[in-house]
Amino acid sequence: MQVNDIIRTIDEFAPTVYQESYDNSGLQVGNPLAEVTGVLIALDITEALIDEALQRNCNMIVAHHPLLFSGLKTITGKTYVERIVQKAIKNDIHIYAAHTNLDNVANGVNAKIAGKLGLTSCSILSPMPGSLYKLYTYAPLRAADKVRDALFAAGAGNIGKYSECSFNTPGTGTFRPGADAEPAIGRPGGPRESVEEQKIEVLVPKHFKSAVIKALFASHPYEEVAYELVALQNTNQDLGAGMVGTLAVPMPEEDLLKHIKNNLKTSVIRHTALLGRQVSKVAVCGGSGSFLLSDAIGTGADFFITGDFKYHQFFDAEGKIVIADVGHYESEQFTVEIFEEILNKKFPKFAILLSNISTNPVKYFS
Repeated sequence: MQVNDIIRTIDEFAPTVYQESYDNSGLQVGNPLAEVTGVLIALDITEALIDEALQRNCNMIVAHHPLLFSGLKTITGKTYVERIVQKAIKNDIHIYAAHTNLDNVANGVNAKIAGKLGLTSCSILSPMPGSLYKLYTYAPLRAADKVRDALFAAGAGNIGKYSECSFNTPGTGTFRPGADAEPAIGRPGGPRESVEEQKIEVLVPKHFKSAVIKALFASHPYEEVAYELVALQNTNQDLGAGMVGTLAVPMPEEDLLKHIKNNLKTSVIRHTALLGRQVSKVAVCGGSGSFLLSDAIGTGADFFITGDFKYHQFFDAEGKIVIADVGHYESEQFTVEIFEEILNKKFPKFAILLSNISTNPVKYFS
């Protein structure tokens, strides 16, 4: 098995096209064509993690947080990042990260947190815009079903919980073959043709765009395929930041804090003043989620669970919601389980190992 096989499997679950613009998910160090002896999974990449990979005969590391966010001008070993790169290259260790793309998919980081807390009826807190396209194409009636089926098989036509969604309009297409054309209907240099056709409209997710166009050309009988692919500003309800759901049974605020502490295995929760009410709706965001506070309030959530809130940002709750800051590492520590599940499902007989090291740089004294 090659590094590329691991990358492809994770990318199918959380396509890198959905990472945020500031991010740097993907293969950070290594050769995509190299053979893999074992995979070590962690939240962060540290010098100790490289040592652990060597000890456990893993020549590939899969992490949530990228090691490299921007370019290195020198690699002299003066920083921990440079030392990790040096050691990884020297020992042929391949480093891959799936960060905000894993945050933004529906079954990713936030779904894992929601699952740990027992939230139900979950949905994306802030759906992602600009990730959908509308494909319009035209096919003769005898070929319309074949073309439509090919588009569906390539990933087009999904809306929420529904698949094979399309809109179809009958009409008449006209064309005149050129002298050097090879028309499916008519003859080269012949007269104008009028053909009963069907206009097919389907939604195409960004990461399926190339595959869908390829399927369109492969299935269509015409030498020249007429189509329009239009970028949409619609939000995609299956992609985006954060998640909101409901507790199976409403509970008092202090009981929820205990529930969070036990299930997210955190020793400390920083929170705003309790509001003295039962909690039913809960919003979550793994990592740094302060940018989603207004979205959480807008959904009517009683609690917002995340990490990395700054002092003055706690005031922004304004008595409308309880902010519960569990810590960045604590909110994302279960992300490794996602990687483990994805890879073990695809490669059940391969060495997929979870790191034994806590990479949390924040320590607590009590």
